[in-house]
Amino acid sequence: MKDQNNINKSTEIKAFVLPKMGESITEGTILNWVVKEGETFEEGDILVEVGTDKVDNEVPAPSGGLLIETLYQPNDVVKIGATIAKYQEIALPKGNKSAATIPATTTHPDSSNEQTQNSKISSPQKDGRRGISSPGKDEKWSVSPRRGDGRGASFYSPLVENIAKQYHISYEELARIPATGANDRLRKSDIFRYIEDGRPAQFAQAVHTPPQGFQVPDLKFDLGKGEIVPMDRMRQMIADHMVYSKHTSPHVTAYVEADLTNMVNWRKANKDQFLKDTGQKLSFTPLFIQAVTKALQDFPKINSSLDGKNIIVKDEINIGMATALPSGNLIVPVIKNSDKKDLEELAKEVNSLAVKARDNKLSSDETKDSTFTISNVGTFGSLMGTPIINQPEAAILATGIIKKRAEVIEGEEGDTIEIRSMMYLSLSFDHRIVDGYLAGSFLRRIADYMEAY
Repeated sequence: MKDQNNINKSTEIKAFVLPKMGESITEGTILNWVVKEGETFEEGDILVEVGTDKVDNEVPAPSGGLLIETLYQPNDVVKIGATIAKYQEIALPKGNKSAATIPATTTHPDSSNEQTQNSKISSPQKDGRRGISSPGKDEKWSVSPRRGDGRGASFYSPLVENIAKQYHISYEELARIPATGANDRLRKSDIFRYIEDGRPAQFAQAVHTPPQGFQVPDLKFDLGKGEIVPMDRMRQMIADHMVYSKHTSPHVTAYVEADLTNMVNWRKANKDQFLKDTGQKLSFTPLFIQAVTKALQDFPKINSSLDGKNIIVKDEINIGMATALPSGNLIVPVIKNSDKKDLEELAKEVNSLAVKARDNKLSSDETKDSTFTISNVGTFGSLMGTPIINQPEAAILATGIIKKRAEVIEGEEGDTIEIRSMMYLSLSFDHRIVDGYLAGSFLRRIADYMEAY
């Protein structure tokens, strides 16, 4: 420990921030701290596991060190770029992963301040209060929006809750205490400072401001009775993502019908030879991706996203393919640079990503940076669908089931009735970026490419 103490004295406390995990990912959920407070770690060791709406990620340490403090607990949702822990950088010998107790020479953030507060407040009075005073005539206290109405105990650390119980402080009163912790979290020093000041907000009433604009009515629905199945973390994040997308983008959906008879016949005639030559099964997905990629090259504004008042037309064409997991959840693996890959390469990558998705082995890199998404609802027998845009993209395509039916075909010798393989295509697009003419032209071009086999 002597050598450890000497190292600690010569180093400073650093912030460990939640790194970027993809263009569309703005937050993550802390799943598990692999390294605990007071333990040492080497550069590259996994410090924490973080879940997103796409995949779970293992976040490595940028350097060796000693974990001083974790600022978030499992199930906490954290913004990308936020400080989630503090550590002391230490050059550990390779292979030294033994746990270490934080030495006395290490200065914990706010420790001196909290010690001062502890020395000032030795114990509560018999009635659990001391120096209580109500707000002055010109003072107002309101419930802080950062902690809702204060009733959710999960918003506070166990330490803060224990102090609150000791001093008989309710959650409503906790919600009124000014907080100085990360992301406006209440700290031990905050609550002691508040008690020392006489608990000025103890009897304060929440200040209610008149509602502005449209307010969602508080309707009381009969939800019925039955088995209660809690949503898993991925389903919760998918739900949040879908609601956010519908709230953010004004969705409009356009439809066309494509005659895939030639594509169906071409695939049927070539799939066995394709498998023999390449070792890859030829599904319809790489054929669809090829057609969409060509259409995006013809209409690059569809391959874009909105940044405030600026439209970003993407340099790369990365096609996301919505894939159902065995759990029933949805994930979107991404074919990067589809415009630079031939059919064999597309088929190989589609097959590989599909297997990884089923086995829950997709990496974070394989699910990020998509610029346009395809959802093949026909896989499940749906005639057509109205998909929700995968933010921050400008549009998403749904492909329905390929169905044989009688169609009237115009020919030089007149109209004939033939059995054709037909499919509906639907395009949901962000009307802030894309207008009906552009969307309709793009969708029709996809159908043209699909029919051109």
